Amino acid sequence: MQYSIVLIISGSIAAYKSLDVIRRLRERGYDVRSILTKGGAEFITPLSVASLSGNPVYSDLFSLKDEVEMGHIRLSREADLIVVAPASADIIAKMATGRADDIATATLLASNKKILVAPAMNTQMWNHPATKRNIKQIVQDGAILIDPSAGSLACGEIGAGRMAEPDDIVKAIEKQLGSNQPLKGTKALVTSGPTHEAIDPVRYIGNQSSGKQGHAIAAALAKQGAETTLISGPTSLADPKGVSVKHVTSAAEMLQACEKTLPVDIVVCAAAVGDWRVGKTAAGKIKKQGGAAPVLSLVENVDILEHLGHHKKRPKLVIGFAAETEQLLKSASGKRKNKNADWIIANDVSDGKVFGADQNEVTLVTAKGEEHWPLMSKDAVAQKLVEKIIAQLGRKK
Repeated sequence: MQYSIVLIISGSIAAYKSLDVIRRLRERGYDVRSILTKGGAEFITPLSVASLSGNPVYSDLFSLKDEVEMGHIRLSREADLIVVAPASADIIAKMATGRADDIATATLLASNKKILVAPAMNTQMWNHPATKRNIKQIVQDGAILIDPSAGSLACGEIGAGRMAEPDDIVKAIEKQLGSNQPLKGTKALVTSGPTHEAIDPVRYIGNQSSGKQGHAIAAALAKQGAETTLISGPTSLADPKGVSVKHVTSAAEMLQACEKTLPVDIVVCAAAVGDWRVGKTAAGKIKKQGGAAPVLSLVENVDILEHLGHHKKRPKLVIGFAAETEQLLKSASGKRKNKNADWIIANDVSDGKVFGADQNEVTLVTAKGEEHWPLMSKDAVAQKLVEKIIAQLGRKK
């Protein structure tokens, strides 16, 4: 259930509470991207925010590094929710009038997502008619207010204006995102990456799969609420956030991990599992023998997709991949039927087109026919596949 949240931290002594908000959100599996305004940076440091969030901190609208890709637009589009906490009187006034003179206000103005606002200011500022007008305006524009509490303020006065406590802010976030998880209550299993079949202690039979597509699918399923387990062969990729990951090496280990994960509702076999293994792995390193190559006796591995497709605990939706170099659709269609899969994602891997790349061009093969998806990022393929899964399972966003 990894949702992406943009947290805007503006100038207020309450900024220190935002660090606790970040910590609590990370504990719950959220991805947090932070924008620290010039005022906010007077109270907490970018390093403390970055350390807790695990992501870079954005602070400059005119950063060449960030804005070469229109960073404020990208932040607003990639977020599932934007939270302004603390929201100073100044940033609320800018929101009310549509100002966009820094990266925080530019992101807010460019956003098409829900915005939660947690005000924090002196009680006189909070009760000032101008602030009341501004609050009324941003709420009218669609912002969701997290009311401040009353109590002792940093200035020594007592009254309304204290930013809501981190727990209350997190609860407000969960209230907004909790209903937007169409796969909540379902379990998913994804296999990813290559397998390595040992020849001896230093050599193995393997393939060039990077695991990028399988990892992206696992992350996309988790983001939509599925309780997701990723069984990954050897890759250099970081574990997706919000996903339970089991690391394996061989096809036999991957099969065993799949068995232990059942039952699930959805399985996506994206791993490039080795078709064969060496019948007997040498106990020591095989030495050269006067120029004669050793003879390897190969044994066929269990086909994991076929095994799960015919399993007594067969998932409701079984999806496999067909990586082919010729007769792509014919092979994919035959694989779907023979392995009792519901869908096959077919991709042409000739000439190094897919393995290790960041993009993929695939065809979805189902009992109803074929649907070609043009070249797009592997993240986009994952998102499109998950949308299909949601539609298939009859859950609505």
